[in-house]
Amino acid sequence: MQRLTLAGGVPEDLRGSIVALGNFDGFHLGHQAVVGRAVQHGFHERRPVIVATFDPHPVRYFKPDAPWFRLTSLDQRERLFAHAGADAMLVFEFGAELAAMDAEQFVGEVLGKRIGAAGVITGDDFSFGKGRTGDANLLARVGAKYGISAETVPQVELNGERISSGRIREALVAGDTATATRMLTRDFAIDGVVQGGDRRGRELGYPTASMVLGRYLRPRYGIYAVRVTLDDGSEHPGVASLGVRPTFDPPQELLETHLLDFNGDLYGRQIEIALHGFIRDELKFDSIDALVAEMRNDEAEARKLLALE
Repeated sequence: MQRLTLAGGVPEDLRGSIVALGNFDGFHLGHQAVVGRAVQHGFHERRPVIVATFDPHPVRYFKPDAPWFRLTSLDQRERLFAHAGADAMLVFEFGAELAAMDAEQFVGEVLGKRIGAAGVITGDDFSFGKGRTGDANLLARVGAKYGISAETVPQVELNGERISSGRIREALVAGDTATATRMLTRDFAIDGVVQGGDRRGRELGYPTASMVLGRYLRPRYGIYAVRVTLDDGSEHPGVASLGVRPTFDPPQELLETHLLDFNGDLYGRQIEIALHGFIRDELKFDSIDALVAEMRNDEAEARKLLALE
């Protein structure tokens, strides 16, 4: 899987590709349908497949003070696109140039000349260009002038509900991990580097791997049953606290994860925490003994949710 940018250019062997175009944040069932259709086209036409995504998200450019809402990092998207069968990921670095570019110019100059796309696949609700004036009809009409075929993939529904990144965010904020997982086809996961902490968890008998949330959406604060993937590819069950640790001063927003039945040093390692099941809201305890007793209950519940008991 190659990672490309417009500034770096598209190598000759990837010109004439089928391009799946969208934000693809979360890479949920709807996004998978778009990329899957692009991969299908690429296979039948013997063409490479590029998945084009935006970073930063256009919303972040126009509303820089908006709360963090990302469901996936670029690294996560790259792994997901590769698993779906794409040959490369093209990152549109969204800034003033793209924001000011009208839709027809984007099709001709960017998709046609700079990328050399032979075909473009989008979702049927995708819009682009200055003022979001570009849509599927414009893409098909203008693309034809540059030898670019265009196809849209209908919205995907699950149990009568339209799948969208916005709906997944709503579910996560509500602590509804089951709905998020169904729409994503996997548990929502936060990727990051384990940082040094105050080692308070170790003193309590529950050593934790601490991570900041960075640019990710903030799911409902609380305790979760999780699955942890380490940088060596191994997967481990765990229980995690996501929030501001109200029992301790000063409050500090962290994702603190205790890996069950694990011994090892994780400081400085890249790991991914997948939120499998919400257990409870975070609480402020009057004593350390009360906190530890509840942590034991959390561990027992996590083991049940992870089918370890």
